Amino acid sequence: MSHQSNPPDLPGRRDALWRRGPVYTESDRTMARLVARPVREFLRVEYASSVLLLTAAVVALVWANSPWSSTYDDLWRTHISLDLGVLRLDESLQYWVNDALMVVFFFVVGLEIKYELVHGDLRDPRSAALPIVAAIGGMVVPAGIYAVVVGGGDGSAGWGIPMATDIAFAVGVLGLLGRRIPAPARLFLLTLAVVDDIGAILVIAVFYTADLDLVWLAIAVGLLLVMLAMRVLRIWAVPAYVLVGGLAWLATLESGVHATLAGVAIGLMTPARPLLEERVAREYAREAISDHELDADELARMRFLLDESVSMVERLQTRLHPLSAYVVLPVFALANAGVELGGGVLGTAAGSAIALGITLGLVVGKPVGIVLAALVAVRLGLGRLPDGTSWRMLTGLGAVGGIGFTVSLFIAGLSFPGDELLTGEAKIGILAGSLLSALLGVTLLLLATRRPTR
Repeated sequence: MSHQSNPPDLPGRRDALWRRGPVYTESDRTMARLVARPVREFLRVEYASSVLLLTAAVVALVWANSPWSSTYDDLWRTHISLDLGVLRLDESLQYWVNDALMVVFFFVVGLEIKYELVHGDLRDPRSAALPIVAAIGGMVVPAGIYAVVVGGGDGSAGWGIPMATDIAFAVGVLGLLGRRIPAPARLFLLTLAVVDDIGAILVIAVFYTADLDLVWLAIAVGLLLVMLAMRVLRIWAVPAYVLVGGLAWLATLESGVHATLAGVAIGLMTPARPLLEERVAREYAREAISDHELDADELARMRFLLDESVSMVERLQTRLHPLSAYVVLPVFALANAGVELGGGVLGTAAGSAIALGITLGLVVGKPVGIVLAALVAVRLGLGRLPDGTSWRMLTGLGAVGGIGFTVSLFIAGLSFPGDELLTGEAKIGILAGSLLSALLGVTLLLLATRRPTR
Protein backbone atom coordinates (compact mmCIF):
# COMPACT_ATOMS: atom_id res chain seq x y z
CA MET A 1 0.00 0.00 0.00
CA SER A 2 2.85 2.37 -0.69
CA HIS A 3 2.10 5.74 -2.25
CA GLN A 4 4.06 4.55 -5.27
CA SER A 5 2.66 1.75 -7.37
CA ASN A 6 5.91 1.00 -9.21
CA PRO A 7 9.50 0.76 -7.98
CA PRO A 8 11.86 3.61 -8.92
CA ASP A 9 14.33 3.15 -11.73
CA LEU A 10 17.49 1.80 -10.13
CA PRO A 11 20.76 2.37 -11.99
CA GLY A 12 23.59 -0.05 -12.51
CA ARG A 13 24.18 -2.96 -10.22
CA ARG A 14 21.48 -1.77 -7.83
CA ASP A 15 18.89 -2.42 -10.54
CA ALA A 16 19.85 -6.10 -10.38
CA LEU A 17 19.23 -6.10 -6.65
CA TRP A 18 15.66 -4.96 -7.22
CA ARG A 19 15.07 -7.45 -10.02
CA ARG A 20 15.80 -10.31 -7.70
CA GLY A 21 12.20 -9.77 -6.64
CA PRO A 22 10.59 -10.19 -3.23
CA VAL A 23 12.35 -12.83 -1.17
CA TYR A 24 10.33 -14.11 1.75
CA THR A 25 13.02 -15.88 3.74
CA GLU A 26 13.08 -15.55 7.53
CA SER A 27 16.76 -16.30 8.01
CA ASP A 28 17.91 -12.69 7.63
CA ARG A 29 15.32 -11.24 10.01
CA THR A 30 16.82 -10.52 13.37
CA MET A 31 15.09 -11.34 16.66
CA ALA A 32 15.33 -7.70 17.69
CA ARG A 33 13.35 -6.54 14.67
CA LEU A 34 10.67 -9.23 14.84
CA VAL A 35 10.16 -9.52 18.57
CA ALA A 36 11.97 -7.12 20.88
CA ARG A 37 11.34 -3.82 19.09
CA PRO A 38 7.65 -4.36 18.19
CA VAL A 39 6.84 -5.73 21.65
CA ARG A 40 8.66 -2.86 23.39
CA GLU A 41 6.78 -0.27 21.31
CA PHE A 42 3.50 -2.11 21.85
CA LEU A 43 3.98 -2.17 25.62
CA ARG A 44 4.98 1.50 25.72
CA VAL A 45 1.80 2.54 23.94
CA GLU A 46 -0.37 0.24 26.04
CA TYR A 47 0.96 1.68 29.32
CA ALA A 48 0.01 5.21 28.32
CA SER A 49 -3.28 4.05 26.82
CA SER A 50 -4.32 2.40 30.10
CA VAL A 51 -3.86 5.73 31.90
CA LEU A 52 -5.96 7.55 29.29
CA LEU A 53 -8.62 4.83 29.40
CA LEU A 54 -8.87 5.05 33.18
CA THR A 55 -9.02 8.85 33.04
CA ALA A 56 -11.77 8.78 30.39
CA ALA A 57 -13.79 6.25 32.40
CA VAL A 58 -13.51 8.34 35.59
CA VAL A 59 -14.48 11.51 33.71
CA ALA A 60 -17.51 9.75 32.22
CA LEU A 61 -18.63 8.47 35.64
CA VAL A 62 -18.18 11.85 37.32
CA TRP A 63 -19.86 13.68 34.46
CA ALA A 64 -22.84 11.30 34.37
CA ASN A 65 -23.37 11.75 38.13
CA SER A 66 -22.76 15.50 38.31
CA PRO A 67 -25.29 18.35 38.22
CA TRP A 68 -24.48 18.54 34.49
CA SER A 69 -25.42 14.91 33.80
CA SER A 70 -28.05 16.00 31.28
CA THR A 71 -25.33 17.46 29.07
CA TYR A 72 -23.61 14.05 29.04
CA ASP A 73 -26.75 12.33 27.78
CA ASP A 74 -27.53 15.13 25.34
CA LEU A 75 -24.04 15.00 23.84
CA TRP A 76 -24.00 11.29 23.08
CA ARG A 77 -27.63 11.27 21.90
CA THR A 78 -26.99 14.03 19.39
CA HIS A 79 -27.87 12.74 15.93
CA ILE A 80 -25.47 12.97 13.01
CA SER A 81 -26.62 12.23 9.46
CA LEU A 82 -24.67 10.80 6.55
CA ASP A 83 -26.44 11.16 3.20
CA LEU A 84 -24.92 9.20 0.32
CA GLY A 85 -27.87 9.48 -2.03
CA VAL A 86 -28.92 5.85 -2.23
CA LEU A 87 -28.09 5.37 1.44
CA ARG A 88 -28.82 7.69 4.36
CA LEU A 89 -27.64 7.08 7.92
CA ASP A 90 -29.06 9.12 10.80
CA GLU A 91 -27.70 7.88 14.12
CA SER A 92 -26.62 9.17 17.52
CA LEU A 93 -23.06 10.26 18.27
CA GLN A 94 -22.65 7.25 20.56
CA TYR A 95 -23.68 4.98 17.67
CA TRP A 96 -21.05 6.55 15.40
CA VAL A 97 -18.41 6.03 18.10
CA ASN A 98 -19.36 2.38 18.66
CA ASP A 99 -19.99 1.37 15.05
CA ALA A 100 -17.67 3.64 13.05
CA LEU A 101 -14.82 4.93 15.22
CA MET A 102 -14.32 1.52 16.83
CA VAL A 103 -13.69 0.09 13.37
CA VAL A 104 -10.19 1.59 13.71
CA PHE A 105 -9.67 -0.32 16.97
CA PHE A 106 -10.83 -3.62 15.47
CA PHE A 107 -8.75 -2.99 12.35
CA VAL A 108 -5.67 -2.65 14.55
CA VAL A 109 -6.73 -5.85 16.35
CA GLY A 110 -6.88 -7.57 12.97
CA LEU A 111 -3.39 -6.28 12.16
CA GLU A 112 -2.05 -7.56 15.49
CA ILE A 113 -3.59 -10.98 14.92
CA LYS A 114 -2.15 -11.15 11.39
CA TYR A 115 1.30 -10.18 12.67
CA GLU A 116 1.16 -12.82 15.40
CA LEU A 117 0.05 -15.48 12.92
CA VAL A 118 2.91 -14.71 10.52
CA HIS A 119 5.78 -13.55 12.73
CA GLY A 120 4.74 -13.87 16.39
CA ASP A 121 4.03 -16.63 18.88
CA LEU A 122 0.92 -17.84 17.02
CA ARG A 123 2.97 -18.97 14.01
CA ASP A 124 4.49 -21.81 16.07
CA PRO A 125 1.69 -24.10 17.32
CA ARG A 126 3.91 -25.59 20.05
CA SER A 127 4.95 -22.28 21.63
CA ALA A 128 1.45 -20.87 21.18
CA ALA A 129 -0.35 -23.94 22.56
CA LEU A 130 -0.28 -22.92 26.24
CA PRO A 131 -1.63 -19.35 25.86
CA ILE A 132 -4.20 -20.55 23.30
CA VAL A 133 -5.54 -23.28 25.59
CA ALA A 134 -5.39 -20.91 28.60
CA ALA A 135 -7.31 -18.24 26.67
CA ILE A 136 -10.03 -20.73 25.73
CA GLY A 137 -10.38 -21.74 29.39
CA GLY A 138 -10.46 -18.05 30.31
CA MET A 139 -13.43 -17.54 27.98
CA VAL A 140 -15.45 -20.69 28.63
CA VAL A 141 -15.44 -20.64 32.45
CA PRO A 142 -16.55 -16.97 32.85
CA ALA A 143 -19.35 -17.51 30.31
CA GLY A 144 -20.42 -20.63 32.22
CA ILE A 145 -20.43 -18.82 35.57
CA TYR A 146 -22.54 -16.01 34.09
CA ALA A 147 -25.01 -18.49 32.59
CA VAL A 148 -25.39 -20.30 35.94
CA VAL A 149 -25.86 -17.08 37.93
CA VAL A 150 -28.24 -15.37 35.50
CA GLY A 151 -30.13 -18.40 34.24
CA GLY A 152 -32.75 -17.64 31.60
CA GLY A 153 -34.68 -14.46 30.89
CA ASP A 154 -33.63 -11.20 29.28
CA GLY A 155 -30.22 -11.20 30.95
CA SER A 156 -29.14 -14.48 29.36
CA ALA A 157 -27.92 -12.67 26.24
CA GLY A 158 -25.00 -11.16 28.17
CA TRP A 159 -22.99 -14.37 28.57
CA GLY A 160 -20.26 -13.03 26.24
CA ILE A 161 -19.57 -9.96 28.40
CA PRO A 162 -17.20 -11.53 30.99
CA MET A 163 -15.21 -13.41 28.33
CA ALA A 164 -13.12 -10.41 27.27
CA THR A 165 -9.69 -9.17 28.37
CA ASP A 166 -8.75 -5.50 27.99
CA ILE A 167 -5.16 -5.68 26.81
CA ALA A 168 -4.43 -1.99 27.46
CA PHE A 169 -5.45 -2.16 31.12
CA ALA A 170 -3.85 -5.59 31.58
CA VAL A 171 -0.48 -4.40 30.26
CA GLY A 172 -0.84 -1.19 32.28
CA VAL A 173 -1.22 -3.20 35.48
CA LEU A 174 1.89 -5.24 34.64
CA GLY A 175 3.69 -1.95 34.08
CA LEU A 176 3.08 -1.03 37.70
CA LEU A 177 5.11 -4.06 38.77
CA GLY A 178 8.11 -3.23 36.57
CA ARG A 179 10.82 -5.86 36.33
CA ARG A 180 9.17 -8.13 38.86
CA ILE A 181 7.34 -9.74 35.94
CA PRO A 182 9.73 -11.61 33.60
CA ALA A 183 9.51 -10.95 29.86
CA PRO A 184 8.22 -14.49 29.02
CA ALA A 185 5.32 -13.96 31.42
CA ARG A 186 4.45 -10.65 29.75
CA LEU A 187 4.57 -12.30 26.31
CA PHE A 188 2.30 -15.08 27.64
CA LEU A 189 -0.30 -12.51 28.70
CA LEU A 190 0.00 -10.59 25.41
CA THR A 191 -0.48 -13.79 23.37
CA LEU A 192 -3.39 -14.83 25.59
CA ALA A 193 -5.01 -11.42 25.07
CA VAL A 194 -4.62 -11.69 21.28
CA VAL A 195 -6.29 -15.12 21.29
CA ASP A 196 -8.95 -13.64 23.58
CA ASP A 197 -9.54 -10.93 20.95
CA ILE A 198 -10.01 -13.63 18.30
CA GLY A 199 -12.56 -15.34 20.54
CA ALA A 200 -14.42 -12.08 21.15
CA ILE A 201 -14.53 -11.36 17.42
CA LEU A 202 -15.98 -14.81 16.70
CA VAL A 203 -18.55 -14.41 19.47
CA ILE A 204 -19.65 -11.03 18.11
CA ALA A 205 -19.84 -12.37 14.54
CA VAL A 206 -21.78 -15.53 15.37
CA PHE A 207 -23.94 -14.67 18.37
CA TYR A 208 -24.41 -10.89 18.30
CA THR A 209 -25.43 -10.42 14.70
CA ALA A 210 -28.84 -8.97 13.86
CA ASP A 211 -31.10 -10.24 11.07
CA LEU A 212 -28.96 -10.85 8.03
CA ASP A 213 -29.51 -9.10 4.73
CA LEU A 214 -27.90 -11.56 2.33
CA VAL A 215 -27.69 -9.05 -0.54
CA TRP A 216 -25.68 -6.53 1.48
CA LEU A 217 -23.61 -9.36 2.97
CA ALA A 218 -22.77 -10.59 -0.54
CA ILE A 219 -21.75 -7.04 -1.52
CA ALA A 220 -19.49 -6.80 1.56
CA VAL A 221 -17.83 -10.15 0.77
CA GLY A 222 -17.44 -9.10 -2.86
CA LEU A 223 -15.67 -5.89 -1.85
CA LEU A 224 -13.30 -7.84 0.38
CA LEU A 225 -12.54 -10.10 -2.59
CA VAL A 226 -11.83 -6.97 -4.64
CA MET A 227 -9.27 -5.93 -2.03
CA LEU A 228 -7.74 -9.40 -2.23
CA ALA A 229 -7.53 -9.13 -6.03
CA MET A 230 -5.86 -5.72 -5.66
CA ARG A 231 -3.20 -7.36 -3.50
CA VAL A 232 -2.64 -10.09 -6.08
CA LEU A 233 -2.32 -7.49 -8.83
CA ARG A 234 0.22 -5.62 -6.67
CA ILE A 235 -1.82 -2.42 -6.44
CA TRP A 236 -0.35 -0.51 -3.50
CA ALA A 237 -2.12 2.88 -3.69
CA VAL A 238 -3.50 3.64 -0.22
CA PRO A 239 -6.51 5.75 -1.39
CA ALA A 240 -7.82 2.79 -3.43
CA TYR A 241 -7.82 0.55 -0.35
CA VAL A 242 -9.40 3.26 1.80
CA LEU A 243 -12.23 3.67 -0.73
CA VAL A 244 -12.94 -0.06 -1.10
CA GLY A 245 -12.58 -0.60 2.67
CA GLY A 246 -15.03 2.21 3.41
CA LEU A 247 -17.58 0.71 1.02
CA ALA A 248 -17.06 -2.72 2.64
CA TRP A 249 -17.79 -1.15 6.04
CA LEU A 250 -21.04 0.40 4.76
CA ALA A 251 -22.14 -2.89 3.19
CA THR A 252 -21.35 -4.78 6.40
CA LEU A 253 -23.30 -2.21 8.42
CA GLU A 254 -26.36 -2.66 6.19
CA SER A 255 -26.05 -6.46 6.17
CA GLY A 256 -26.83 -6.83 9.88
CA VAL A 257 -23.36 -8.14 10.76
CA HIS A 258 -21.69 -5.75 13.19
CA ALA A 259 -19.76 -3.24 11.10
CA THR A 260 -16.59 -3.41 13.21
CA LEU A 261 -15.99 -6.92 11.90
CA ALA A 262 -15.22 -5.38 8.51
CA GLY A 263 -12.22 -3.73 10.18
CA VAL A 264 -11.02 -7.09 11.49
CA ALA A 265 -11.42 -8.74 8.07
CA ILE A 266 -9.47 -5.98 6.32
CA GLY A 267 -6.74 -6.18 8.97
CA LEU A 268 -6.38 -9.92 8.44
CA MET A 269 -6.05 -9.37 4.67
CA THR A 270 -3.22 -6.86 5.03
CA PRO A 271 0.15 -8.19 3.76
CA ALA A 272 2.44 -9.27 6.57
CA ARG A 273 5.42 -9.93 4.29
CA PRO A 274 7.48 -7.02 2.90
CA LEU A 275 7.51 -6.35 -0.82
CA LEU A 276 11.31 -6.31 -0.77
CA GLU A 277 13.80 -8.24 1.31
CA GLU A 278 15.45 -6.02 3.92
CA ARG A 279 18.94 -7.17 2.93
CA VAL A 280 18.38 -5.86 -0.61
CA ALA A 281 17.46 -2.41 0.68
CA ARG A 282 20.54 -2.34 2.92
CA GLU A 283 22.84 -3.34 0.05
CA TYR A 284 21.37 -0.64 -2.15
CA ALA A 285 21.88 1.97 0.59
CA ARG A 286 25.53 0.94 1.02
CA GLU A 287 26.11 1.14 -2.74
CA ALA A 288 24.55 4.59 -2.92
CA ILE A 289 26.58 5.93 -0.01
CA SER A 290 29.85 4.48 -1.31
CA ASP A 291 29.22 5.97 -4.76
CA HIS A 292 28.42 9.38 -3.25
CA GLU A 293 25.23 9.64 -5.32
CA LEU A 294 23.05 11.08 -2.59
CA ASP A 295 21.06 13.53 -4.70
CA ALA A 296 17.31 14.04 -4.31
CA ASP A 297 16.43 11.21 -6.70
CA GLU A 298 18.79 8.82 -4.97
CA LEU A 299 17.35 9.67 -1.55
CA ALA A 300 13.84 9.07 -2.93
CA ARG A 301 14.90 5.64 -4.20
CA MET A 302 16.46 4.77 -0.85
CA ARG A 303 13.36 5.86 1.03
CA PHE A 304 11.16 3.79 -1.27
CA LEU A 305 13.27 0.67 -0.78
CA LEU A 306 13.45 1.11 2.98
CA ASP A 307 9.66 1.54 3.14
CA GLU A 308 9.06 -1.56 1.07
CA SER A 309 11.44 -3.63 3.22
CA VAL A 310 8.93 -3.25 6.08
CA SER A 311 5.65 -5.15 5.79
CA MET A 312 2.39 -3.22 5.46
CA VAL A 313 1.12 -4.79 8.69
CA GLU A 314 4.05 -3.34 10.63
CA ARG A 315 3.74 0.08 8.97
CA LEU A 316 0.01 0.35 9.62
CA GLN A 317 0.43 -0.87 13.21
CA THR A 318 3.05 1.80 13.81
CA ARG A 319 0.81 4.54 12.45
CA LEU A 320 -2.61 3.43 13.69
CA HIS A 321 -1.87 1.80 17.05
CA PRO A 322 -1.24 5.17 18.76
CA LEU A 323 -4.42 6.57 17.17
CA SER A 324 -6.40 3.60 18.44
CA ALA A 325 -4.84 3.69 21.90
CA TYR A 326 -4.76 7.45 22.49
CA VAL A 327 -7.94 8.57 20.69
CA VAL A 328 -10.37 5.79 19.78
CA LEU A 329 -10.41 3.85 23.06
CA PRO A 330 -10.54 6.91 25.39
CA VAL A 331 -13.43 8.37 23.33
CA PHE A 332 -15.20 5.01 23.46
CA ALA A 333 -14.75 4.87 27.25
CA LEU A 334 -16.02 8.43 27.58
CA ALA A 335 -19.11 7.57 25.52
CA ASN A 336 -19.93 4.29 27.27
CA ALA A 337 -18.67 4.34 30.87
CA GLY A 338 -21.03 7.06 32.08
CA VAL A 339 -23.45 5.19 34.36
CA GLU A 340 -25.75 7.00 36.76
CA LEU A 341 -25.10 5.66 40.25
CA GLY A 342 -27.74 7.67 42.13
CA GLY A 343 -31.40 6.97 42.74
CA GLY A 344 -30.81 3.51 44.19
CA VAL A 345 -29.01 2.26 41.05
CA LEU A 346 -26.13 0.78 43.06
CA GLY A 347 -28.56 -0.99 45.37
CA THR A 348 -30.43 -2.39 42.37
CA ALA A 349 -27.18 -3.50 40.73
CA ALA A 350 -26.02 -5.14 43.95
CA GLY A 351 -29.05 -7.42 43.75
CA SER A 352 -28.82 -7.82 39.98
CA ALA A 353 -27.99 -11.26 38.64
CA ILE A 354 -26.47 -9.63 35.55
CA ALA A 355 -24.01 -7.49 37.53
CA LEU A 356 -23.18 -10.39 39.85
CA GLY A 357 -22.69 -12.82 36.97
CA ILE A 358 -20.33 -10.43 35.18
CA THR A 359 -18.36 -9.62 38.34
CA LEU A 360 -17.95 -13.29 39.30
CA GLY A 361 -17.12 -14.20 35.71
CA LEU A 362 -14.31 -11.65 35.55
CA VAL A 363 -12.94 -11.95 39.09
CA VAL A 364 -13.32 -15.71 39.60
CA GLY A 365 -13.96 -17.23 36.20
CA LYS A 366 -11.00 -15.69 34.38
CA PRO A 367 -8.17 -16.82 36.70
CA VAL A 368 -9.79 -20.20 37.38
CA GLY A 369 -10.38 -20.88 33.70
CA ILE A 370 -6.89 -19.76 32.66
CA VAL A 371 -5.07 -21.73 35.35
CA LEU A 372 -7.11 -24.92 34.96
CA ALA A 373 -6.75 -24.90 31.18
CA ALA A 374 -3.00 -24.23 31.46
CA LEU A 375 -2.66 -27.06 34.00
CA VAL A 376 -4.39 -29.48 31.63
CA ALA A 377 -2.19 -28.34 28.73
CA VAL A 378 1.01 -28.82 30.75
CA ARG A 379 -0.08 -32.23 32.06
CA LEU A 380 -0.92 -33.39 28.52
CA GLY A 381 2.44 -32.17 27.25
CA LEU A 382 0.92 -29.54 24.97
CA GLY A 383 3.06 -26.76 26.44
CA ARG A 384 5.09 -25.65 29.40
CA LEU A 385 5.13 -22.66 31.70
CA PRO A 386 7.05 -19.63 30.40
CA ASP A 387 10.59 -19.29 31.75
CA GLY A 388 10.71 -17.69 35.18
CA THR A 389 6.96 -18.16 35.69
CA SER A 390 5.44 -20.12 38.57
CA TRP A 391 1.88 -21.33 39.02
CA ARG A 392 1.33 -18.60 41.61
CA MET A 393 2.45 -16.00 39.09
CA LEU A 394 0.24 -17.56 36.42
CA THR A 395 -2.72 -17.23 38.79
CA GLY A 396 -1.92 -13.53 39.15
CA LEU A 397 -1.70 -13.16 35.38
CA GLY A 398 -5.07 -14.90 35.10
CA ALA A 399 -6.56 -12.41 37.56
CA VAL A 400 -5.16 -9.52 35.50
CA GLY A 401 -6.85 -11.13 32.49
CA GLY A 402 -10.14 -10.48 34.27
CA ILE A 403 -9.89 -6.77 33.45
CA GLY A 404 -12.44 -6.80 30.66
CA PHE A 405 -13.26 -3.12 30.37
CA THR A 406 -13.24 -2.07 26.67
CA VAL A 407 -14.48 -5.17 24.83
CA SER A 408 -16.82 -6.08 27.71
CA LEU A 409 -18.50 -2.66 27.44
CA PHE A 410 -18.70 -3.15 23.69
CA ILE A 411 -20.40 -6.55 24.00
CA ALA A 412 -22.71 -5.20 26.71
CA GLY A 413 -24.07 -2.68 24.21
CA LEU A 414 -24.70 -5.51 21.74
CA SER A 415 -26.29 -7.77 24.37
CA PHE A 416 -29.03 -5.41 25.53
CA PRO A 417 -29.72 -2.98 22.67
CA GLY A 418 -32.23 -0.32 23.65
CA ASP A 419 -32.55 -1.55 27.25
CA GLU A 420 -30.82 1.08 29.39
CA LEU A 421 -31.64 -0.66 32.68
CA LEU A 422 -29.97 -3.97 31.77
CA THR A 423 -27.09 -2.17 30.03
CA GLY A 424 -26.53 -0.04 33.14
CA GLU A 425 -26.45 -3.12 35.37
CA ALA A 426 -24.00 -4.77 33.00
CA LYS A 427 -21.74 -1.71 33.00
CA ILE A 428 -21.67 -1.60 36.81
CA GLY A 429 -20.75 -5.29 36.84
CA ILE A 430 -17.97 -4.63 34.31
CA LEU A 431 -16.55 -1.69 36.28
CA ALA A 432 -16.70 -3.58 39.58
CA GLY A 433 -15.29 -6.79 38.12
CA SER A 434 -12.47 -5.04 36.28
CA LEU A 435 -11.45 -3.03 39.35
CA LEU A 436 -11.49 -6.08 41.63
CA SER A 437 -9.56 -8.12 39.05
CA ALA A 438 -6.87 -5.43 38.87
CA LEU A 439 -6.52 -5.31 42.67
CA LEU A 440 -6.50 -9.11 42.96
CA GLY A 441 -4.00 -9.47 40.12
CA VAL A 442 -1.56 -6.95 41.58
CA THR A 443 -1.81 -8.56 45.02
CA LEU A 444 -1.22 -12.08 43.71
CA LEU A 445 1.68 -11.00 41.50
CA LEU A 446 3.31 -9.11 44.37
CA LEU A 447 3.06 -12.22 46.54
CA ALA A 448 4.33 -14.47 43.73
CA THR A 449 7.35 -12.24 43.04
CA ARG A 450 8.17 -11.36 46.65
CA ARG A 451 11.88 -11.65 47.17
CA PRO A 452 13.03 -13.49 50.31
CA THR A 453 14.48 -11.20 53.00
CA ARG A 454 17.99 -11.77 54.23
